[in-house]
Amino acid sequence: METASPTDDLAASRYLNRELSWLEFDARVLALAEDASLPLLERVKFLAIFASNLDEFFQVRVAGLQEQVEAGVTKPAADGRTPAEQLAGIRERSQELCTRAAELFATELVPALEKERIKIVRSTEGLEPSELEFLDQEFNERIFPVLTPLSVDPAHPFPYISSLSLNLAAIVRDPMTGVRRFARVKVPPLLPRFVELPGGERFVPLETVIAAHLGHLFPGMEIVSHDVFRVTRDADVEVEEDDEAEGLVEAIRSVLRRRRRGASTVRLEVDETMSDETLELLLRELDLESREVLVTPGMLDLGALWSLVALDRPELKHATWIPVTQPRLANGEGPPDLFGVLRAGDVLVHHPYDSFSSSVEAFVEQAAHDPAVLAIKQTLYRTSTQESPILRAMIRAAELGKQVVALVELKARFDEEANISYARELEQAGVHVVYGVVGLKTHAKISLVVRREEGGVRRYAHVGTGNYNPVTAELYEDIGLLTADPEIGADLTDLFNLLTGYSRQREYRTLLVAPHYLRAAMLDLIREQAREGGRIVLKMNALVDPDTIDALYEASQAGAEIDLIVRGICCLRPGIAGLSERIRVRSLVGRYLEHSRIFRFGVREDASYYIGSADLMQRNLDRRVEALVPVSDAALTARLDEIVDVLREDDTLAWTLDGDGTWAKVPSERGIDAQQRLQEIAVGRARGEHP
Repeated sequence: METASPTDDLAASRYLNRELSWLEFDARVLALAEDASLPLLERVKFLAIFASNLDEFFQVRVAGLQEQVEAGVTKPAADGRTPAEQLAGIRERSQELCTRAAELFATELVPALEKERIKIVRSTEGLEPSELEFLDQEFNERIFPVLTPLSVDPAHPFPYISSLSLNLAAIVRDPMTGVRRFARVKVPPLLPRFVELPGGERFVPLETVIAAHLGHLFPGMEIVSHDVFRVTRDADVEVEEDDEAEGLVEAIRSVLRRRRRGASTVRLEVDETMSDETLELLLRELDLESREVLVTPGMLDLGALWSLVALDRPELKHATWIPVTQPRLANGEGPPDLFGVLRAGDVLVHHPYDSFSSSVEAFVEQAAHDPAVLAIKQTLYRTSTQESPILRAMIRAAELGKQVVALVELKARFDEEANISYARELEQAGVHVVYGVVGLKTHAKISLVVRREEGGVRRYAHVGTGNYNPVTAELYEDIGLLTADPEIGADLTDLFNLLTGYSRQREYRTLLVAPHYLRAAMLDLIREQAREGGRIVLKMNALVDPDTIDALYEASQAGAEIDLIVRGICCLRPGIAGLSERIRVRSLVGRYLEHSRIFRFGVREDASYYIGSADLMQRNLDRRVEALVPVSDAALTARLDEIVDVLREDDTLAWTLDGDGTWAKVPSERGIDAQQRLQEIAVGRARGEHP
């Protein structure tokens, strides 16, 4: 009898579950909050990030699974789990993580904050009379005027509970009739979450202040009980697109209205002390089942802890990092001629270690003011504010008569409203605003400058891994290539023509572009290394696509050595005999969000290198416009190798993935913190001490 191979045993489970893999990424974020070696407010920050991440996960991923269950979908995902089975696993794991987070906050962080004179006061009992008087004044002058208590009775139906809002559920009793009623009070989201008591060392949650003054909202009534609750609704509303720009804008506005007022409920968060009476009423009125309740032993909405992180307590945070400017982009007597720099050779920038303002922003700003520049073309997926230097530069360029085109992606989830506003302002300034290709999100990070020079027109370009956003450029790790390469410039011209006009462009000279070519090119690059001596190193945010995973499995079985650095979701099972024993997966979670994508195929001297906007997920390969650009200059590929090598040597921020889907922290033996090391390298390079 033939013995089944390990590959046969894994035939039904070649892939890890995408959703549970994402939850394990958030667990790694939570582990940073648990790390007592980090500065205190950094730990609080990571706890807030953990909670905010989980909110978005429920709004989008859990909501989508719930819709499938309600529609009767039983088709399993790549890992073999049905939507219902995935939901069951998610609820169990998310409850574990939320309990862990709440206990961390209550038992470690709150006492540690108190030692640093930052005390969270969750009860008004025990406050001094003067402090109670202060809270009375705050309530009467700032809080009471914006509160709207909503009762539930035959004349008043159960109110709509907006997504992620914090609410008080009050049971009130009429002392004359004995009738008990339910009432809901929404905690105003526009007010600070914590009321700072005189002295600046104690902070009272806003819901605690409101709860202490419920008698003001229901005069003459007896307050029987009050509980805090929070609802999460579906934010993954489909957009019905229209070829006309105005049609798409209105479709997005319709989505935003539905998201605010009509989205189904996917999660109810309650304190563990909530009475059965109140919980049953909420479940009935919100049309939820008990399994959709997340019980928290402590304060709800830990994402609001950002307000404490913002306190001016630098001794409780990481030392401020000031990004540096590379020598080629520096000029002691003023801004350099960036176009002259790029004519002399490509420049690789690595944020936040390299300055965004003196590289990418300076590139667009110089183009805006240079009289020889004829046109600027730019994609905008997520930016920060309407005061963004890049937006200002594009508006200035249009005012100076240049041809300026902005591809604004209105379907960037949770940034739709801001992007509509930016698009309108750009249009009013004379910028040609387009919204991309129908049916596809434009996720590519590309900028093209067309300049008149001796001998004709020359193109200059930036292709990156991150958004044109000065705020996230200080928080996200990203890479960009600034270049005057004629072929890259010609490819970007063709790509912008595809985005702004009508084109059936499918292949490009150097760029790998999704959705028409990137998937096939990526599979070919992997298969070329499927041999003894083959070498693949990939850094990305997520690895989900089954075809790509299968190609990596085949390359491993053929003898290739493969290192994957995957920050978030990874559905590949590494280290399985007969399937993936030559594949190693690690994830780095630290001060900066690892966001760049670096793809290397082959041994260093003969390797092909690409950077760009795409992760290896079906949505990126098939349903988005993405662009990867080759990096060929030997000095720049050496920098990419340097970055990857530092990440692979890290034993402070790194985790490794086992074939069963569990992540383990890498033991710290040498104490190498990759992000700290890359800061040191950037400083050395700026001083001329590092190549």
